[in-house]
Amino acid sequence: MGSLCREIVTLQLGHYSNFVGTHWWNLQDASLTYDPDAPPGELQNDVLFREGQTFGGHITYTPRLIAMDLKGSLQTLRQEGSLYETGKDPTAITWEGNVMVHKESLPTKNSFLLDLDKLDKGEILAEVDFDPTPVPHCSGTLAMETVNSRLERAQKGYRLEGSVRVWSDFLRIHLHPRTISVIHEYNHDGEAHRLETFGQGEALLQGSVLEDLEDRLHFFIEECDYLQGFQVLCDLADGFSGLGSKVTEMLQDSYGGRGILTWGLAPVSHPDTTPMKELYHLLNYSLGMVHMANNSSFFCPLTLKGGLGRRPAQPPSFPHLNYDPSLWYHSSSVLALALDSLTVPYRLRHNSTPMWEFADALAVSGRKVVAAYGALPFPMMQGCSLPDALGDCADVLPWKPLSACPKLGDGHCFGQSVTLKGLEGQSLVSQLRPGMQPPTQLHSLDCGEEVLASYINAHYPATPFSVQLVSSPSKLTPPFPQIFSQSLGPQGFLQSQAPPPKKRSCAVSSLPVLTSLQSSPALGPWLSELHRGASTLDPRRIAPSFLSQGPELTDFQESLEQLHLLARCYRNDSGGMMCSSSEEDDDD
Repeated sequence: MGSLCREIVTLQLGHYSNFVGTHWWNLQDASLTYDPDAPPGELQNDVLFREGQTFGGHITYTPRLIAMDLKGSLQTLRQEGSLYETGKDPTAITWEGNVMVHKESLPTKNSFLLDLDKLDKGEILAEVDFDPTPVPHCSGTLAMETVNSRLERAQKGYRLEGSVRVWSDFLRIHLHPRTISVIHEYNHDGEAHRLETFGQGEALLQGSVLEDLEDRLHFFIEECDYLQGFQVLCDLADGFSGLGSKVTEMLQDSYGGRGILTWGLAPVSHPDTTPMKELYHLLNYSLGMVHMANNSSFFCPLTLKGGLGRRPAQPPSFPHLNYDPSLWYHSSSVLALALDSLTVPYRLRHNSTPMWEFADALAVSGRKVVAAYGALPFPMMQGCSLPDALGDCADVLPWKPLSACPKLGDGHCFGQSVTLKGLEGQSLVSQLRPGMQPPTQLHSLDCGEEVLASYINAHYPATPFSVQLVSSPSKLTPPFPQIFSQSLGPQGFLQSQAPPPKKRSCAVSSLPVLTSLQSSPALGPWLSELHRGASTLDPRRIAPSFLSQGPELTDFQESLEQLHLLARCYRNDSGGMMCSSSEEDDDD
């Protein structure tokens, strides 16, 4: 295939999804190339970004994105952004009578946002003697090349763990005025008017909310030449699961020939949770998953929770990450790194796989729920080869669960997509001296794709899979949290000798990442456990308000039955895969 650009519209539904999305867009921005003489990168940026122009004639480059959140969730960020001038005079008053002005104190900005403001205005940070050339005002993402270089030269060690309240506290790019949609019917904070249940979310997508979403979709879609589909990031734990179910249903009805890849997001913990809210979360997980899976090309949960049931295991431990699972700022950064790799196949400049083909290869025979795994970072010594690194993993796969679904370890898989990102400058094959015997079969292969494919095939024999290698790493720029162990060097590779504590000379600026997206028999018992947990709850007795705005009890029970049948699709026996609803169930 050539370099035809197949555009994608991204939707982010809910506060945690916007946390993950903000980190993800920051990663995409860091990889943009502004030098017109530089060779084109491996990833086609126009798949995700759109070019525009301000009223002042400045060229802009902004995400093709719709981000929905609740009233009070933006803090210092203006809903229309600061990139385009609207032409309205906010001081114009036509009323001739007495006017009483009430001033509300503005939310305070953290150190990162204050520095961004200074750079946007062409000011010089005190930490370093910058080139005084001002950053062009209202120049969108194109101005971020200067911002990136200046922030990196400032060597600022932002520690935002105590100051990040909302996702806009670490947003580093400009957004289009059509991007942010605020749902005013529900509050982000407080005890009253909270979007807590699936039925509340379902009921939202009508009237003005539906019209607003349709207008935003039409704006972004009408300028696309070859729309390949939608990627939807949606909160699972609260009422956004119901809203996401209706949104994906609308996308399927209106754009059924396009790909709809839905990523269901769930944080490890909620700061204001209660036992009753935890029951709501379980019911929202169950209903949201079965409805969004039904309406999407595939559905992939993304979470660092140890499980979605009432007694989850501990969050996964990554050998070279020191992250706090309870901090949304941390956990969302880990998931964004994984998403940066998981989405590579349909973002490539050459030989990309369209979203619908990518999904069809995984969601076979009704198995629309897939699971993600990741090695963050991919453990590789500086200066070693890919066969050496994979050989060091021995018989243990290097990735950890990113969907709360543990690996069965039996080598069975219905389909798999593996992506290795970031071995730029490293050797993909073994560098053996003439006449030297290869120590392993991997060391005898001639290209990196063969090395990785041989390794995957050894662990998953007779399983259809695809592998993708991309040399460019995930580039980390402020304010990505420095959650990495001292064993990693600046490019994210393992060092033979770690520096003494607190003696690292510079931050980790890039990272190699290995991810896997799987349709696996492991999802069967995992979905069955979720079904059992939700089925034991009678919302009429223990949570009567859960069904107050829908769904009806019969619809609720029917959805749980669909989840039960979905779990049975992942059964595997000696004769192969089965997806029969008539088979006797011995899992429940």
